Amino acid sequence: MDLFDFNNNEESAKPLAERMRANSLDEFIGQRHIVAEGSLLRRAIATDRLGSCIFYGPPGCGKTTLANIIALGTNGEFIKLNAVNAGVADVKKAVDTARNNLKMFGKRTYLMLDECHRFNKTQSDSLLPAIEQGTIIFIGSTTENPYASMTPAIVSRCRVFEFKRLTQEDLKDALYKAIKSRHKGLGKMNVVADDDAIEHIARVAGGDLRTAYNALELAALTTTPANDGKIRITLSDAEQSIQRKALSYNQDTYYDFLSAFCKSLRGSDANAALYYASRLIEGGCDPMLIARRLVVHSAEDVGMADPRALQIATSAMYALEKIGVPEGMIPLSEAIIYVCEAEKSNSVVTALHSAQEDARTVRDDEIPPYLKDNSFGGKEDKAQSLNYKYPHNYGGYVEQQYLPDSLKNKIYYTPSDNGYEKEVKEIRKRKGKKD
Repeated sequence: MDLFDFNNNEESAKPLAERMRANSLDEFIGQRHIVAEGSLLRRAIATDRLGSCIFYGPPGCGKTTLANIIALGTNGEFIKLNAVNAGVADVKKAVDTARNNLKMFGKRTYLMLDECHRFNKTQSDSLLPAIEQGTIIFIGSTTENPYASMTPAIVSRCRVFEFKRLTQEDLKDALYKAIKSRHKGLGKMNVVADDDAIEHIARVAGGDLRTAYNALELAALTTTPANDGKIRITLSDAEQSIQRKALSYNQDTYYDFLSAFCKSLRGSDANAALYYASRLIEGGCDPMLIARRLVVHSAEDVGMADPRALQIATSAMYALEKIGVPEGMIPLSEAIIYVCEAEKSNSVVTALHSAQEDARTVRDDEIPPYLKDNSFGGKEDKAQSLNYKYPHNYGGYVEQQYLPDSLKNKIYYTPSDNGYEKEVKEIRKRKGKKD
């Protein structure tokens, strides 16, 4: 066996997801909102002028792949660490290497840090001066919200790019390319796949390309070739490879089920809402999509009639994100039942739409002088500020004009007679507010 055979064997031993990893922006799948032609990130990569940044998003959406593309396209050095097993000593070594590269060769050094949210404060502090001084270009990759999970000092010195889950069409295109590709994919195995099998894998993968590739590869490797030598992947093979039975719905019926779920929430039918949520999830819908819709409807259809609905829905979404399925389905179901059984009012969304319309169309919106920030104004401005009535000097409420003159009689929010809004009406009445 010669060296070339060894390299070929080593390449073929890699998982399909690794072999199919894009090597250029033209091959990169999804994330058009940040890598489209003419976008800031694409221009920065093309000119090798990318500054420190953080790639944040769900698994399998291309964060590490894009970092590798940057590595292949840069004229600088590229160091890769994983925050799970990298310590302060590893960071210091990387910084020393970067400093030497800059001083001796004039080369910039990119430090790619996977799972960067796992870095503690001590580790982050060892990295901060190098980022601040430009010794290294930091590229962090994380599935957690960096604003909540990372040291603020690091985040403030980076540009955060949020990655989205890949669409079902993105996944289908990628799977078909993997089947055809002889160089990196399954082309040499003579694989053919039924459309409904690809459709099922793409739907159940939930926007995670790595999961989709793994399922396709498992189906191909475990399916016996037919008499004609072809490996045919059927829907049954796809179901087994991704461990989820297909509950048939096409794109149209998917949106029908989602619409039925939303209207069941609005219509206060907990039984129907629970069924449609379960039906969608069993069919491959990402449970987080259900949770997000629930949060929206808790404000849109329950709103001020029961403000606790939004708290409960948001808590359920957080629990689902942190716990996952199946256990996370319990708090999600509790929240679905609560939103269904709660009093309903659409006063919030009505007020929002009305205020948005005026914000877009009204131009004569001069703020009353006594509401302006007059901290740095002259004598006239400070005199005007004296006309402001401080509500706490009047027991918590005093009537005065807050809207511009052109909108002073405008009413956006009108409480209904449902749930907590009855109390809101009484509170407004006691204050002497006019509806």
